Amino acid sequence: MVIDQCILESRGAVIVEYGINDLIFLEGDILKYYYQIIEGKVKLNNYTDDGKEILQNNIDEGMSFGEYLLFLENARSPVNAVALTSCKISKLPKASFLGLIEEFPNLGLDINHSISEHIHFRNIIGKSAAQRSSHKLIALLDHLKSKQPNTEPFSFMVPLTRQEMANLTGLCVETTIKMIKKMEKENLLKIVNRKIYY
Repeated sequence: MVIDQCILESRGAVIVEYGINDLIFLEGDILKYYYQIIEGKVKLNNYTDDGKEILQNNIDEGMSFGEYLLFLENARSPVNAVALTSCKISKLPKASFLGLIEEFPNLGLDINHSISEHIHFRNIIGKSAAQRSSHKLIALLDHLKSKQPNTEPFSFMVPLTRQEMANLTGLCVETTIKMIKKMEKENLLKIVNRKIYY
């Protein structure tokens, strides 16, 4: 979901630059801002007790993140937000963000749509948790491709690394690589110059 940058700035948003691996907020923080990426890419993650990273989502340029927490009083973030690349991010104070929604009800509908997509994705991944490895990967790929206008086989270049796919599905990277090769043999996907097409 994108709010026009001019509108954000007119309501007091500031642009903050982050370097690769800079923390934007931490798991356990109470968010005080709406975040929208102008340039770059952000990952949302957390860690198991033994230090294994669990990737929750990758957020691309033009997208927002963490906004659902702004509707809850003193809710703590369940994830870290970390810059994957150099980033420019618009930060709008919570009160200004909520004021925008009151003033522009259609914006609230757009935010509901964005939050619903996120919940749908988490449910798809959660549902696949008890399934075989290939089903988890297919669920992830189906979800990613569903946002594309072209639904022809092999028309979608997967924008994730194998490690990111493993983290999103809860698989180890070795299993992910093995399943991708198996899926290629079954003609479910193609690999061209190390890029996956689904």
